[in-house]
Amino acid sequence: MKRIHILSFIAFLTFIIVSFMACKTYPKMEITQREFGSVDGKKVELFTLVNGRGMKATITNYGAIVQSLWMEDKNGNVEDIVLGFDSLKDYLNDSPYFGAIVGRYGNRIGQARFTLDGKEYHVTPNDGPNHLHGGLKGFDKVVWDARAYIDSSGPCLELHYKSSDGEEGYPGNLDVYVTYCLSTDNELRIDYRATTDQPTIINLTHHGYFNLSGNAQRDILDHKLQIMADNYTPVDSLLIPTGDIKPVEGTPFDFRNPKSIGQHIRKVFNKKPGYDNNFVLRTGVDSFRKVAVLSDTVSGRTMEVWTDQPGLQFYSGNFLDGSLKGKYKVVYQQYWGLCLETQHFPDSPNKPWFPSVVLRPGEEYKTRTVYKFFIQ
Repeated sequence: MKRIHILSFIAFLTFIIVSFMACKTYPKMEITQREFGSVDGKKVELFTLVNGRGMKATITNYGAIVQSLWMEDKNGNVEDIVLGFDSLKDYLNDSPYFGAIVGRYGNRIGQARFTLDGKEYHVTPNDGPNHLHGGLKGFDKVVWDARAYIDSSGPCLELHYKSSDGEEGYPGNLDVYVTYCLSTDNELRIDYRATTDQPTIINLTHHGYFNLSGNAQRDILDHKLQIMADNYTPVDSLLIPTGDIKPVEGTPFDFRNPKSIGQHIRKVFNKKPGYDNNFVLRTGVDSFRKVAVLSDTVSGRTMEVWTDQPGLQFYSGNFLDGSLKGKYKVVYQQYWGLCLETQHFPDSPNKPWFPSVVLRPGEEYKTRTVYKFFIQ
């Protein structure tokens, strides 16, 4: 009889625990905002999006930066999974594009020039002789107009910026909208839209540094990564594509099956050891498709990347060198975060056989990327 009572008690206790876990409550879906400072006389604010399903994102209208992104681990601990700073001052002083939207052209343009419709344009060189991420004052360094709202998918923040003709050397007045939504399916969705009044080029991307360990407890070398790409674009010593498209098979760039980032990282040298390369994504039947999976077995966190773009830049944080102290007083050493930037190929304006990045009057630049999170 005693054994029966003990078994009954264990069963009852198990029922209570399971019921408690099933009834776990999260903060309600909402959007809040607070002042974050000012730039050029414009108010900078920090918006907090809570999806009611255990995720929270804080986004500022300066640089359209995702300042933090919170999610649970397999033990229920809620932690921040992106690198960044606590203060606006730190973003202004020295940020390697932490969490920002970069443009008008994300990635590099060789020799800081390109030809469009027979006319040569010179954009600002800010990476040696080359142009990187929109120039000295790209979209990551301007204050955007912001509108927060909640729709059927979750809380959203629409950001708007007008880039004037000639800004950083680009032709045309460009009207840009970037909308972040934190869905109830634990997806960070990013929608991009833009129009122009003159022929121009455009290649926008999100430059988030992810570290799924939570609060940047360790580097990302043990994270496992899969990229759905059979080819990549080799680069020269200045990280400009040579124009070739080569297979990843038999190279350190082969991420067709999941493998740890650190497995072959010392075999890749891009100014410094590590990945900073564009992968040619498989097209697939549906242009919007899953293109990468990142996971951390210790925390159990997994992130899928979905996009309609042709390329993915994988950057393993090679240039982080311990000179920056971020959130939680963590010193960001090499490989402390990684970027998975959905995009068109680097230097496409000078490689006409690459997918086109030209936008003309009457056309709309429209693209979507989703970072989807879950526990495994």
